[in-house]
Amino acid sequence: MTVQPQPPTCGAGRYAPSPSGDLHFGNLRTAVLAWLFARQSGRAFYLRDEDIDTGRSRPEFARRQEEDLRALGLTFDGDTTHQTDRFGAYAKALESLPHYECYCSRKDIQEASQAPHAIPGHYPGTCRNLTEKERETKRAQLREQGRVPALRLAAEADHFTVVDELHGEYTGEVDDFILRRGGQVPDWAYNLAVVVDDAYQGIDQVVRGDDLLSSAPRQAYLAQLLGVEPPTYAHVPLVLNAQGKRLAKRDGAVTLRQMLDGGMTTQQVLSQLGESIGIAGASTVQELLEGFDPDRVPRKPFIWA
Repeated sequence: MTVQPQPPTCGAGRYAPSPSGDLHFGNLRTAVLAWLFARQSGRAFYLRDEDIDTGRSRPEFARRQEEDLRALGLTFDGDTTHQTDRFGAYAKALESLPHYECYCSRKDIQEASQAPHAIPGHYPGTCRNLTEKERETKRAQLREQGRVPALRLAAEADHFTVVDELHGEYTGEVDDFILRRGGQVPDWAYNLAVVVDDAYQGIDQVVRGDDLLSSAPRQAYLAQLLGVEPPTYAHVPLVLNAQGKRLAKRDGAVTLRQMLDGGMTTQQVLSQLGESIGIAGASTVQELLEGFDPDRVPRKPFIWA
């Protein structure tokens, strides 16, 4: 089975937050940049709730996030999509992918990654070549615990290269990453969901924080396996706090609602967002768009002071 993307007239971009809380300044900056990259290039622009983590995602946060983005003037094409509505699509995609059951616990994986010659942070393929008898034994053990195994991609590559508008060609490692998580309640893994959803919406440009750059080769490799052309990427620098750490809600009045409650206007917030990406004097998203040049996007993090 091949996941066929919807044929876009001129491509599409997207912003896809996890609805686990209100968006802070760093999230808003990435959303604005994604919108600017898409609109400047004549692309459609979609909003997607990546609510696949049902333990952390809340519908009220999805609603608040969309309200905040629209309050800044961002516009979207079509309806907002939700990953929790797309489980059937993930199951169909899984059917066409080489995969195998994994019975390892987090402790098993941590210990294996510390073995000689292991690549830190990568799954070493412990369960890939088990015999059927060994698999039956491990399945039985999990059943006694009321659990089901995870499903991992049987990757045939260990590296893959993507094209990034800020970083150029980037080659990263690929391993047998998880497609569906195991446990008492199995759920779909982010790497599979995001690739299937991007293909469905015809996304050919992904703009997001550069903390996700290392995941792009895995996702692009998976797209290729599904018969989908991988998108181009633009991994933009994050917003950091005064200590040089990634901005978080604990850093004070950093969400849009907190800033507005503190007396700022949306125009002032937009002006600050513009200054953070090198556009001075703008107070609307249209003014930001008029002054936007992808080649001039800062390559260094913005420090929130």
